[in-house]
Amino acid sequence: MEAWIEELIENWPLPALLGLGAVCVLLLGWAADWLVKEAVALSERSGMPKVVIGATVVSLGTTVPETAVSVVAALQGNPDLALGNAVGSIICDTGLILGIACLIRPLVIPRSIVNRQGWVQLGSGVLLVAWALAAGDALPQSAGFVFLGLLVVYLFLSARWSRQQPGQADLEDFEQDVSKPVAVVLLKLAVAIGLVVAASSVLIPTVKLIAERIGIPDAVIAATLVAFGTSLPELVTAVTAARHGHGDLAIGNIIGADILNVFFVTGAAAAVTPEGLTVSPHFVYFLFPAMLAVLVIFRIGVFVSKDTLSRRFGLLLLAVYATVTIASLLLKPPG
Repeated sequence: MEAWIEELIENWPLPALLGLGAVCVLLLGWAADWLVKEAVALSERSGMPKVVIGATVVSLGTTVPETAVSVVAALQGNPDLALGNAVGSIICDTGLILGIACLIRPLVIPRSIVNRQGWVQLGSGVLLVAWALAAGDALPQSAGFVFLGLLVVYLFLSARWSRQQPGQADLEDFEQDVSKPVAVVLLKLAVAIGLVVAASSVLIPTVKLIAERIGIPDAVIAATLVAFGTSLPELVTAVTAARHGHGDLAIGNIIGADILNVFFVTGAAAAVTPEGLTVSPHFVYFLFPAMLAVLVIFRIGVFVSKDTLSRRFGLLLLAVYATVTIASLLLKPPG
């Protein structure tokens, strides 16, 4: 499939490839948003509490594009794209998306979330970097299976913690089909998943050809353009939550998405690759330090803030994201 698509578009001019890539990322964002709504509707029909849905289904749904892109990239032999998308999405979620949400309205800090899941967020990033550096030039397949196991543990603990927080935000903005027949919801869910996978399958060879044409490595494009495109569901969720005064849902979704980018996205991509995910020098010298810096800045911001993340802190996050993105595009990766 990938070879056929690449052969079909390899002679396209660069503007056409850029247009196709833009269409793919927009389709990913739209389909993933649709998937989240249908998953929430299905969960509601099963009687799951909304707080549990927010901590599990919504975060899982918003990371489906990253997972699809990274798994497809890994299977097609593009480890830089697979790992770069996951790392870049963490930077985008915490820097750009949370920064925008803070600008819309200062976000109420849910201390129970940031004091538990927040440390898991930072710890998962540190674990990813430590394991990749310890393993040498590749994140092994065994790490992928361990990360997927930690994903199960995290989801279990999230559901348990959520049941202790009956006052969390309502998810009415994400449940449109709760009264529809289950068969209809399942059909819509299947179509949404199919669109996510199809868009990912076209996006990978498109990004690869664009990178070759303009001389920018796959890892850089994955950590910037692709990561932004696959993070659109988190952007939609955070902006909607902030506009309706649900700051805790916005912060909780970003924290959960960052954790899942390590355990779910990186874990699944590494697990399907027997040789593991290659860790190029650009990750060691730039992307990993940038990711950890963004996560540490977020933790410091939570620590020094009283009850809300202010607009000034949002501007700081945006400035950090802009700096990392511009540097990533301008600096020539070593090796």
